[in-house]
Amino acid sequence: MNNIVPAMREYFKSGETLSIKYRLEQLKALKKTLLKYDEALLQALYDDLNKSSFEAVMTETGMVMEELNYYIKNLKKLSSPKKVKVPLTMQPGRSHIHYEPYGVVLIISPWNYPVQLTLSPLIAAIAAGNCAVVKLSEFSENTSLILSQIINETFPREYVRVVRGDAVAGAALLLERFDYIFFTGNQNVGKIVMKSASSNLTPVTLELGGKSPCIVDLSADIKDTAKKIIWGKVLNAGQTCVAPDYILCHSRVKSELIGAMIAESSMLFGAHSSEHEEFPKIISKRHFERAARLIDSSKVVFGGLTDMQKLKIDLTIMDNVSYCDRVMQEEIFAPILPVIEYTNIDDVTEQFKTLEKPLALYIFAQDKALEAKIINNISFGGGAVNDVIMHITNNNAPFGGVGASGIGAYHGKYSFETFSHQKHIYKKYSFFDNKLRFFPKGNKEKLVRFWLYR
Repeated sequence: MNNIVPAMREYFKSGETLSIKYRLEQLKALKKTLLKYDEALLQALYDDLNKSSFEAVMTETGMVMEELNYYIKNLKKLSSPKKVKVPLTMQPGRSHIHYEPYGVVLIISPWNYPVQLTLSPLIAAIAAGNCAVVKLSEFSENTSLILSQIINETFPREYVRVVRGDAVAGAALLLERFDYIFFTGNQNVGKIVMKSASSNLTPVTLELGGKSPCIVDLSADIKDTAKKIIWGKVLNAGQTCVAPDYILCHSRVKSELIGAMIAESSMLFGAHSSEHEEFPKIISKRHFERAARLIDSSKVVFGGLTDMQKLKIDLTIMDNVSYCDRVMQEEIFAPILPVIEYTNIDDVTEQFKTLEKPLALYIFAQDKALEAKIINNISFGGGAVNDVIMHITNNNAPFGGVGASGIGAYHGKYSFETFSHQKHIYKKYSFFDNKLRFFPKGNKEKLVRFWLYR
């Protein structure tokens, strides 16, 4: 580990990565290699998570290709200096924002979307002109193997370097001094990353998670709501940082919603989704056992079966759940869906003041006043109205958490800005100079007040 970062820092100092032409060449080379390994990646995702090729293309390789194409098309525009307004007190002059790379960055990726959440930040780091060390997850071992082949085949090792291994390898990396750290994972490890980064005053982006709720109002289209929530919960078997974690449903429509969700799941997978061959599996035995312990059989109204041999858990709906139940004490990260009822939306917004801020929040309602009340009174990373998860697919908008659910944001141009230092340059024209700011001060205070206090 001691030799990796110094060698990469020397490469960065050579200035090679500062060229926009060089960056574009690297992005195009990555696209070519990804196309070559497309089938291998899809197979690896199936082996690790039982993801169907359709789901893998939709949520992994397709999103990466979209991000690559975005940067190949827009990099020259993104990287050019941006003119900003200059106040009257600084005239005559001009101000520009220049984007410069941080240097050598560390990207720590998770196992749940190992292709998308490794390559999307890496693409942005390359586009911004950085060198990057990429720490792959040991849990998604098949996908990590293919990703390491792709990266090693595409880039010089002093430019982009792959590190595989467990938490020990990750801890060793965090002892090194990086110029930026981008971490995706859980809150506990996020705290370790931030603590380590603080020793070198290294800036960080932390993409974490949390308990993302679905609030279902009286005015919601129940059949459509059930369809969207079930889709979001079974996607990757609930192992999605923005998956619907639990439902807050108005008491008058709770029975109707549960019935509609059972009907939707039964239509898709039968009585027990874990027996369907295309239903995704839990990543490991340890993660399976943790999730299975969250199921309270006395509250299960649908599903509930677990298969240790296949590492599969039914889509499981639990009713009459309270905030005190075990399933509400941690992010579920599995296809388990607790339902909590409410009667007054004001009680819901007050309750959220006592909870950690979620990464996502979903509102199902046709009542625009209620929609506005929730958005304006509950803090969360981002979300959607009458849908789930889809807000993260828009690379024209930032994605990130707030509070315990994360720090910083990325996607599209926001990823470029994340991996760039925005350097302000002010250029003063010398044909005229305002004498007010210079000594002696004399009786200039009234004039200064006139300019600044108006």
